[in-house]
Amino acid sequence: MLIDFFFTLRDARVPVSIKEFLTLLEALQKQVIAPSLDEFYYLARLTLVKDEAHFDKFDRAFGAFFKGIETVFDGGGTAGAADIPLDWLLKRLERELTPEQKAQLQKLGYDKLMERLQELLKEQKERHEGGNKWIGTGGTSPFGNGGTNPEGIRIGGKGGNRSAVKVWDQRTYRDYDGERELGIRNIKVALRRLRRFARQGAADELALDETIRSTANNAGWLDIRMQPERRNRIKVLMLLDVGGTMDDHIERTEELFSAAKAEFKHMEFYYFHNCVYDHLWKNNRRRHAERFPTWDVLRTYPSDTRLIFVGDATMSPYEILAPGGSSEYANDEAGAEWLARFCHAFPKFAWLNPEPEHLWQYRQSIDIIRRIMGNRMFPVTMDGLERAMRLLSK
Repeated sequence: MLIDFFFTLRDARVPVSIKEFLTLLEALQKQVIAPSLDEFYYLARLTLVKDEAHFDKFDRAFGAFFKGIETVFDGGGTAGAADIPLDWLLKRLERELTPEQKAQLQKLGYDKLMERLQELLKEQKERHEGGNKWIGTGGTSPFGNGGTNPEGIRIGGKGGNRSAVKVWDQRTYRDYDGERELGIRNIKVALRRLRRFARQGAADELALDETIRSTANNAGWLDIRMQPERRNRIKVLMLLDVGGTMDDHIERTEELFSAAKAEFKHMEFYYFHNCVYDHLWKNNRRRHAERFPTWDVLRTYPSDTRLIFVGDATMSPYEILAPGGSSEYANDEAGAEWLARFCHAFPKFAWLNPEPEHLWQYRQSIDIIRRIMGNRMFPVTMDGLERAMRLLSK
C-alpha cells in the first residue's frame, strides 16, 4: 500500500526519494506514532517533504490517496448540477451591447472629454437614463454611471465596466490588514528568497562548509573560514495600490502584505491609488488629511532599498501618461514621470501584480507600466514571487 503512496507522491511532483521513503518505513517499524491517520500524515510529511514549498502538493496527494477527493459537480443530469443564484439572472436585465455596437462607440480623447463635460453641466437640467448624450445611467454616454463607453467619466456609484478615465466621487478605502494570518503559506516561503542572501557586516561566524572544503584542499591543514552572521538586513519599501479594481484582490494582497511584514524587519510602506503621483499616504481613513509628498519619500530612503510595487496596473492609460490624468484630481505631472523617478532612485525594484497573468495582454495600462518598469512585473504566484525575489536579491 505504501509503495503505491510513494508513487502517488512522485506523480504529484513531490520530490520524494527512496532514502526518505525508507526513513518513513523505519519510523513505522519502530512504532514512533500511534495507529492514527492524522499522526501518520504528520510523520509522512516530516520524513518525505524537505521544503515547505511542496506542502500543498503533498496535502493534495495525501488526500487523494487516503481520503479521496470528490469533484464539485458529481454525476450528470440536473441532480448534480449547481443552482444558479437568482440575482445572476436578474443581472441579465441590465442593458448589454453586442461587440459590433461597442465597436461603434468612439473615444473623445481626454481633453475633449473634459470640455464636453463642462458643456453638459451648463446645459443639462434633468435626469436621463439609457441615452447617448446627457449625464445619466445605463446608456452609452461617456458621462454618468452604469452604462457602456470605452472612455468615460463615472459620476458616483460603483463602477461596472471599469473603463472610466476619471471618477467624480469621494471614495474611502480600507487599510490592508498587516496582522492577517496567511491563507497561502507559499507566499511567506517565497519572500524568504530575498532574506536568504542578506549576509552583511563583520565575518564573525564560522563558515563550516567552507572550512571543511578549504581544509581538504589544504592537505588536511586546518584552514578556518569565517562569514558574516546571517541577518535579515534587507531594507524594503512597499508601495501598495488600493481601491478601485484592487478591491478584487484584497485577500491576496493582505496575505502578501502580512507575509512581508513578518519576513522583513526593515520595511516601510505607503499607499497610492492606480498610479503614483505627487503624494502618498499610510492611513486610508486619513488619506486626505495625512499625506506624504512623494519627493520626500524618494529622498528619505537609501538607494540600496528594495522597492516593491503591488498593484493590478489596471486603469485608463491617461492616468499614467497625461498630466491631470488621475481619476481623482488634477495631477501636475504624469504618473509615468513619478514611476521613472522611483526606478531611478531605487535600482533594485519589481512590480507584483495580483491580476492573473493570462489577462495582462488585454490591459493596455499593464503593457505601459511593464515597459516603464523594464519588464520587471511578476504575478503574485509561487513562481512569480520567487522570480521577483531572485531579481531583488542580486
